[in-house]
Amino acid sequence: MTDDVAVAAPPDSAPRHLAPGDVGLVAPRDFVYTQPFAFKSGQTLPGFTLRYETYGQLNATRDNAVLICHALSGDHHCAGWHSPADKKPGWWNNLIGPGKAVDTRRFFVVCANVLGGCQGSTGPSSLDPETGRPYGVTFPFATIRDMVRAQKLLLDHLGVSQLHCVIGGSMGGMQALLFGIKYPQFVRRVLAMATTARESAQAIAFNEVGRQAIMQDPAWNAGDYPKDGGPRVGLAIARMMAHITYVSDASMDRKFGRRKKETASSAAYNFDIQFEVESYLRHQGQSFINRFDANSYLYITRALDQFDLAQTYGSLEAAFAPVEAETLVVGFTSDWLFPPEQNRDLALAMLRAGKRASYAELATDLGHDSFLLESEELYALVRGFLERDQPYTFDFAI
Repeated sequence: MTDDVAVAAPPDSAPRHLAPGDVGLVAPRDFVYTQPFAFKSGQTLPGFTLRYETYGQLNATRDNAVLICHALSGDHHCAGWHSPADKKPGWWNNLIGPGKAVDTRRFFVVCANVLGGCQGSTGPSSLDPETGRPYGVTFPFATIRDMVRAQKLLLDHLGVSQLHCVIGGSMGGMQALLFGIKYPQFVRRVLAMATTARESAQAIAFNEVGRQAIMQDPAWNAGDYPKDGGPRVGLAIARMMAHITYVSDASMDRKFGRRKKETASSAAYNFDIQFEVESYLRHQGQSFINRFDANSYLYITRALDQFDLAQTYGSLEAAFAPVEAETLVVGFTSDWLFPPEQNRDLALAMLRAGKRASYAELATDLGHDSFLLESEELYALVRGFLERDQPYTFDFAI
């Protein structure tokens, strides 16, 4: 299906900061599903739209596709540039491109904004065709399973006969695992990073604080707010709080320490910004509210909370019983949101279920977001897992 490939722009229109190995300028596309879609909750939509991007070419046998699944605050734009004026490329541009770990000369890469999102896919901010108003909190409750089912319909539309691999970190890792469970003959390899079979009470608690920050903002108005309005203060606070869980104490201390802003008041007895870390978090909150919908934040964090493989299937071993894909799980030593032991437990459960599973643990002090940052060691793991021809396993302590 070469007509669905993101086409690179001519050299004179490419971003001046385009680096070797970048996929160049890309354009998102919309997959419109026009049949009723039933959610796990029993609620339905008359249809939906998924916004997505692709890079590379689908081969003649249609089995060289790599699906990228994004995390909570991510979207479909995982590589390349939308315009020469862009300040930043896609969120995993360091991993995806010609000659990179996910090599677009060899693989047809697909990434879609999840169902329930707010970056072009149908979600709470979309218009309800029956009312002509945004769905708001009348939107069906979306689960990770619903997100995965919608992406499978997109892959069918693109003509993909089999996934070479599905890759994701954090919430994307949950999707990747579920793809292997729900579509065992369709998925050859699963690569899940910084993820978990279910959130801990602490992770659920952080999500709840974020939701309450949004819902207690008077501008939330029970989920009914204008496109350019709504609980901007509450959403910014939710993002600030969540961002702290994505990094580590060591990385925050190295980046900011107790350094004060040059513009900080000489009198510390006020609530103006005094420390650089305060300024950084406020910037994170403000930039987030310009690109994310508050109701989508509520829905997606609730989907994260409800994801529980052991409860759904009876045990982790039972959950992984259908899996045919070879699986690599990657944990990061400084990740305290989904710590290494939660990632390791996934691989161990697969091995106990008789599956081909491997675990790799990377030493880093960058926290949960380590899977997004530049790491030659991570690139080598991903490349090796995708490109080798024969299965193998990593050694790790049990």
